[in-house]
Amino acid sequence: MTQPEPPPVATGEAAHFRALESLYAAAPINRLFESALEIPESGVARIRFEIDPRVYHAAGAAHGTSYFKMLDDAAFYAANSLVTDRFLLTTAFNLLLTKPLVAGPVVAEGRWISGQRRVFVAEARLIDAQGDEAARGTGTFMRSRIPLATLPGYRLP
Repeated sequence: MTQPEPPPVATGEAAHFRALESLYAAAPINRLFESALEIPESGVARIRFEIDPRVYHAAGAAHGTSYFKMLDDAAFYAANSLVTDRFLLTTAFNLLLTKPLVAGPVVAEGRWISGQRRVFVAEARLIDAQGDEAARGTGTFMRSRIPLATLPGYRLP
């Protein structure tokens, strides 16, 4: 009987993407916001998550903290996918909330816009289960002095 082939080990850019996904999963905040990060290509990040009544404000829709967290994370990881040595820090974030989110699946889509040295700009949007945009945001991210390799969760294969 032949053994199945083991999955290929990610290298180069793909290894960095998988290590960032692992870093995201290891962040303690994500125990409060169940979600999954996917980095399909350089400069792009997607976070899938569910809105449920635990994050509602008094009027019965998602509180703005959920919007901000997912928009910031998606934009951040889109930008950090371009940086293999350092952790980026959010220095500014502007958001526009356009539709209330209620219970159901949501995708945060982040895209790098500009910057390749010290400061990066990325945008993100939240798409609800009906395919409607519920929010969008733009962030500015700066290289920190924190090496990615020193962070718990950032594991290169």
